[in-house]
Amino acid sequence: MNEGKKTVISIPEAKEILEKIDVEKADQIQKRTLDYVTKFSKTTPEKATGIKEKLVKECSLTDEEATELVNIMPGSIEEMRVFTSGWKKLLPTDTIKKILKILSEV
Repeated sequence: MNEGKKTVISIPEAKEILEKIDVEKADQIQKRTLDYVTKFSKTTPEKATGIKEKLVKECSLTDEEATELVNIMPGSIEEMRVFTSGWKKLLPTDTIKKILKILSEV
């Protein structure tokens, strides 16, 4: 079985990929996923990629963590604490402020 390379992508990046599919030929999962990503995409794929790279490089986040934040786009320290509470590390407040600044540049 060929499993290929797995890559984490953000909602805007998934939207860009799905928009290239002919909707008339898409299956139900593709149509539902396209509907979801269209409703919940909060930025362009280019900006999402740039933000992810910046979060990984400047805030020492993993690609998965950065992608999660791009998908959610939290707007406050409190929201950041809620969304990152499941991570196995505690982010210092200075790092959270830096992340929020990067996310607000969208």
